Amino acid sequence: MTARGDTRTVSGSGAGTALHRTSFLELAPLPGAIPCARLHAVHVLYEWGMRDLADDAALIVSELMTNAADASIVLPERPPITLRLLASEKSLVIEAWDHSPLGLEPREAGPSAECGRGLTVVAALSDRWGWERTGYNRKVVWAELALCARAL
Repeated sequence: MTARGDTRTVSGSGAGTALHRTSFLELAPLPGAIPCARLHAVHVLYEWGMRDLADDAALIVSELMTNAADASIVLPERPPITLRLLASEKSLVIEAWDHSPLGLEPREAGPSAECGRGLTVVAALSDRWGWERTGYNRKVVWAELALCARAL
C-alpha cells in the first residue's frame, strides 16, 4: 500500500491564492482494498475539514474502487488500483484508476440483481462523473462533488 498527500497554495494572476489538496493511495486489486480506500478517504476528508462530504464520498469511493478492482483482478499481472482525491475551493474530485484495457460499460441492473448499480449510485451522489482512457492499459473513473465556500 502506498499513500501520499500534498497541500499546495497556488498563486495566480488574480487576487488571492487557491488551495489545492491531493491524496493518493495505491492498493492491490483485492477485496480488502475497498474498505482500506474508503477509510482512507474518510480520514483524509476529516483532516481537510470536509466532514460534510465524508458519507457520500465513502459510498462513491466504494463503488469506483470496486469497479477498478474487478477490472484489474482478472488481469494476469494483477496491477494495482489507485485512489486519488483532489480538493480545491470549489470541488472534491474522487478518482479510481485501473490498468484494464477494457472500457467502462454501465449496465442496467434488474430488480433482483445483487450488483450493477454502482454507477447509478455514483451519478446520484455526485454533481458530475465520467471516465476516460489515459493509455491503452490505463483508465480513470471520476466523480466530482461541489463544495460550499466554507468547506476548505
